[in-house]
Amino acid sequence: MDKPLGIYIHIPFCASKCGYCDFYSLTGCEGLMPKYLDALTAHIRESAQSLSKYYIDSVYFGGGTPSYFGAERLCEVFSELKNTGMVLKDSEVTVEVNPDSARLRELKLLRKEGFNRISLGVQSANNDILKLIGRRHNWRQVEVAVKNARDAGFDNLSLDLIYGLPSQTKADWADTLAKALAFKPEHISCYGLTLEQGTPMYQYKGSPFLPDNDEQADMYLYAVQLLQHYGYGQYEISNFSIRGYESRHNLKYWRLEEYMGFGAGAHSNVGSLRYSFVKDVQRYISGVEGKTDIVDEYENIEVLERASEYIMMSMRTVWGISEDEYRRLYRSDFTPIGKLLDEFVSNGWAVKEGAAWHFTASGFLLSNVLIGALLEAQAGNRVAVTPWMRAAFDSEDKTKLPPGENEAFRDSIRKRTII
Repeated sequence: MDKPLGIYIHIPFCASKCGYCDFYSLTGCEGLMPKYLDALTAHIRESAQSLSKYYIDSVYFGGGTPSYFGAERLCEVFSELKNTGMVLKDSEVTVEVNPDSARLRELKLLRKEGFNRISLGVQSANNDILKLIGRRHNWRQVEVAVKNARDAGFDNLSLDLIYGLPSQTKADWADTLAKALAFKPEHISCYGLTLEQGTPMYQYKGSPFLPDNDEQADMYLYAVQLLQHYGYGQYEISNFSIRGYESRHNLKYWRLEEYMGFGAGAHSNVGSLRYSFVKDVQRYISGVEGKTDIVDEYENIEVLERASEYIMMSMRTVWGISEDEYRRLYRSDFTPIGKLLDEFVSNGWAVKEGAAWHFTASGFLLSNVLIGALLEAQAGNRVAVTPWMRAAFDSEDKTKLPPGENEAFRDSIRKRTII
């Protein structure tokens, strides 16, 4: 038992579905909750031997709406995990909570049983916008939820906010940030709205009802500057915290560390394996009972893919990537990547601090395009300098910039403009 492990537990039940949500979640299926609880606890119990190889230093209950599942059920799942004997006493244990289901009695129960971090889905301080995007709560319920969380003993509170929402103005966004800061949370996440096909709000894609790209960029940069002014350091594209309150669990994703998921739709990254379970509650329940297979996707990650993931995930953070670490982990030449990163520095999109490069706030705005260019540089060079990779390289898909962005990126490099 010498390796850390994060645990993710997916609770796919919601009272209602938000208009922008693309996560696997269900409404009107409360009758399945007892059987799902049994399946989760059985699955954890059956995995005790695998868990015994690690110590668990972070646990994350996500959804869906875990608070809608009920505190008693959440505690029962966590108790089963603690029964493995692998959960550290100082583990970070997060639960996602919606303001309309943040009841004081239940929050007190969660805190008593060892939950110590809340991620509260606030999204906006504008009640009209909340109604428009399908949220069940209003701002008054946010105020009550925050008070209940503090009264229950939670001293690690994260607020989730969204910018770029339909009809949202810069003034709306500034008001949301100001009201969120007034709560003095330890952590704030600011996500740009992403419209996914198949969601109700996809109808707004390309609509003048949405803030345009320039307006969204202004909202993002305003948030970065304001939050830094009030002591919230940016440590990932969308995440800000007081020093020492960075999300320990989410850092595992960005640092390619190991985590194991339980529940329908949950993902795992263990050793060289990456796998996920079926996005179907009833199939998941049947699978745990041994009646069907619950694995949806399963793959063995080779060193080439890990090297690409290192660039993709590490460049999302303020720690970025370093030549020494890259060479040590992946036995590959860093020269073309380093040259491109220096080009980013000259454009104001990245900075080099010590031995590592990371994006600036302006660079984070272009991160998809910039990371795509880094992956192209990596793919185009690694075979020439590491011949042993040739067979693997020839057999894998090559990374390309999204359609239309390749020319725009090269043009922006040529003009050497700063966003």
